[in-house]
Amino acid sequence: MKTEIIKFDNVFLNQTAAVVGSKEKEGPLGDKFDSFCEDDRFGQDTWEKSETEMVKRTLEALLTKSDYDWKDIDLLAGGDLLDQCIATSHAVNNNGIPYLGLYGACSTAAEGLIIGSAFAEKGMVVGTLASSHFCSAERQFRFPLEYGSQRTPTAQNTVTGCGSFLLSQNKSLVRITEAVIGKIQDNGISDANNMGAAMATAAIDTLTRYLQNSGKNVNDFDLIATGDLGHEGFELAKEYAKSTGLILGDNFMDCGMMIYDLNTQDVQAGGSGCGCSASVFAADICPRIADGELKHVLLIGTGALLSPKSIIQNKIIPSVAHLVCFERC
Repeated sequence: MKTEIIKFDNVFLNQTAAVVGSKEKEGPLGDKFDSFCEDDRFGQDTWEKSETEMVKRTLEALLTKSDYDWKDIDLLAGGDLLDQCIATSHAVNNNGIPYLGLYGACSTAAEGLIIGSAFAEKGMVVGTLASSHFCSAERQFRFPLEYGSQRTPTAQNTVTGCGSFLLSQNKSLVRITEAVIGKIQDNGISDANNMGAAMATAAIDTLTRYLQNSGKNVNDFDLIATGDLGHEGFELAKEYAKSTGLILGDNFMDCGMMIYDLNTQDVQAGGSGCGCSASVFAADICPRIADGELKHVLLIGTGALLSPKSIIQNKIIPSVAHLVCFERC
């Protein structure tokens, strides 16, 4: 049987950076981000420009921390939730670097890491990133903030955040060793306020395929992190996994639940958005791998593939989940 696992022999994670908004700064990981903005505007007069500025600041932090310059980067790959990925494309405008715009909804960070690793394996220095902004996402997918709409308990709070990663063959303490590209799943969910339910089976499908093809089991990993199902989708994923005979333990977590305190912060079911898993991995999990606290980690980036038009037309929400394996050298 043809293996579904993509293997990387010489891809290293050289640096990460993450910039977030005020609510994310107030969460459990607040002290780990490189910087934040108190009013989420980042000095701009529209929410879309605010997200672009956040992406710029994240890339500047990535380059500063790595001692790289723009001329040292061979490729930038990244995206966001806005139409045609305008937050990212405007942020990297005029920097002279080859650019691949990506859209995988909340799975964009994992998608970027897979694509970036493929180019890094060929000897390129690659920057990958993913961003989202609560206010720009609400305006596009639901209602402008001024509308004052009520949110359901199953809804997730789009993370205002951007996470970025620098990949190359230059040896470091963290390697990306394997990946699995997700397959589209359809749970018949059409409620844009319950994306976790739409994505739950995609996460388990990708994880199951990886375990079956690798011969590994869930206990071989210090952490298996979905990004981002939120509380609703996370519980559904565990139930679905159990029905297939896969028991997930305490090492199974979700980035949408890690970035906020669900007991004290008004975020409904937790976090979502391209910037959720990107900022959690860039600020918290990857540094913990480098420090040796974690040695074998899976990121399963989940994405609900909806659009404003598909919501209006009451179409179902297809989902996908991409897997990336990190190892401590």
